[in-house]
Amino acid sequence: MPLPGPRLALPTLRNLRWASGLVLWTYVALHLINHAAGLVSLEAAEGLRRALHALWRTLPGTVVLYGALAVHGAMALAAVWQRRTLRMPALEAVRLAFGLCLPLLLAAHATGTRWAQEAWGVAPSYARIVQAIWTPEGIALQLLLLTVAWVHGCLGLHMALRVRAPWRRAQPLLLTAAVLLPVLAALGLLSMAREMAATGMPAPPGAGPEAGRALRGLTDGLRTGWLLALAAVLLLRHAWDRWRPWRGQGRITLRYPGRSVQVPRGYSVLEASRSHGIPHLSRCGGRARCSTCRVRVEGPSGHLPPPQRDERLTLQRVGAPDGVRLACQLRPTGDLRVTPLFHPGGGSGAAGTAAEERQVAVLFVDLRRWSGLSERQWPFDLAWVLDQYFERVGSAVRDAGGLPNQFIGDSVMALFGLDTDLPTACRQALQAAALIEERMEAWATPFEAQFGHALDFGMGLHAGRAAVGRVGFEETTTFTAVGEVVNTASRLQEHSKVAGARLVLSRDAARLAGVLDQLGTPVEIPVRGRTAPLAVLHVARPAALQGAPTVSS
Repeated sequence: MPLPGPRLALPTLRNLRWASGLVLWTYVALHLINHAAGLVSLEAAEGLRRALHALWRTLPGTVVLYGALAVHGAMALAAVWQRRTLRMPALEAVRLAFGLCLPLLLAAHATGTRWAQEAWGVAPSYARIVQAIWTPEGIALQLLLLTVAWVHGCLGLHMALRVRAPWRRAQPLLLTAAVLLPVLAALGLLSMAREMAATGMPAPPGAGPEAGRALRGLTDGLRTGWLLALAAVLLLRHAWDRWRPWRGQGRITLRYPGRSVQVPRGYSVLEASRSHGIPHLSRCGGRARCSTCRVRVEGPSGHLPPPQRDERLTLQRVGAPDGVRLACQLRPTGDLRVTPLFHPGGGSGAAGTAAEERQVAVLFVDLRRWSGLSERQWPFDLAWVLDQYFERVGSAVRDAGGLPNQFIGDSVMALFGLDTDLPTACRQALQAAALIEERMEAWATPFEAQFGHALDFGMGLHAGRAAVGRVGFEETTTFTAVGEVVNTASRLQEHSKVAGARLVLSRDAARLAGVLDQLGTPVEIPVRGRTAPLAVLHVARPAALQGAPTVSS
């Protein structure tokens, strides 16, 4: 029997929203760049306009552009239908308000350019466009359209990508570009108007009186249609909510830690939190993308609708256990107990942020033969030894670009990748391992001469996704990483005792660091806490790796 071929998976609603929004954002960005070309000359802007219009006027370009516009508009109405409360973070409120206002502003632009050209043969040249909008009302409308469209698109991108480390690192540059591009576009329009006035260039003939009336009527019709569609969704939403009690679909009780609230059936858990002022983290704006709104739920299974595709894929991506759901997607049908797994935080810098998922490399360092030394030395001597050990390990980690964030007993945990990508983080962790070995060996001889006791150490390195942020109770908190990658790195450090190697690292970490070919053949070992064996490599001397630093202590 032949094997079945791969099934074609339909795009999720989240991906449709993302793809359509990205198309429209690209269109707006190219539009602003085209306006900014007016700073060079009217001729340069017109040449770029012809090239861009030729692209969008092709059949694929038309289908992609207007398809994206229809999909994004329909999903905006669907989002209004699903929303049960208007309480939301200010950033999300601005994005939503701008998105709903955008069709009102876009109607005049669409009819005055594309429709005027198709129906009346009026070429949308910059000479005609600049003359048409060069009135106080026209300039205000154009600048408002550019601002609303651009801000809505940039906020959408930011809310979707702000959990990713490369986006956070590039934020100063991205913000500069986001502010500068509309300013350059406005200056480009001004420059073209001044050039036309200075040269006395006549504008091409526009639409006649009959075409003008038709275009204004079409513009008013599009705006009225959008307002009626929005009003119909809101009225139907209100009528549906009022009808629910008559159908036995009244209110349900959600029990949070220390508090119970009642909400109408159909509210998402995230909407329930917001409507009652309960802090609830949600970095992507309720789009089932970031997973930071996760909650642990307890209650009858009949009160839990099964997760839809977007939620299911995100839960699978983060390896969520049974009983964990996304608060932005879960709409309970009955009473439940819910416990948010992440809590909003504040502050600045890495150590002051709320927990968030990141790709990090984790290095564990453990001091060997410590018990034998502890039996023979005074506590003050042991404290001095630990200070010296922690200083050497901590400075090596910092010199390599990492963060030594936990000192427990005679072990050190270090994080890499808080400000870099994962391959760089793995290379930094290997550099730190080499520096640690060099500095510990430089200390070994004077230490043994002073205490008559030899010390050794072992290290474990793994890389992957972890939740990074502050954990603890009340004022006693610490900045750390939590997840499978941390547990595995700790287990690899323990395995270094059995392997007789200074460093044991996972094959994935070695591959990301670019040293896999230098370390021989990986071996698979069982790791406590993992269901499958892990391929690892043993490194007797980390400092001997090709390209390892030779900095002395």
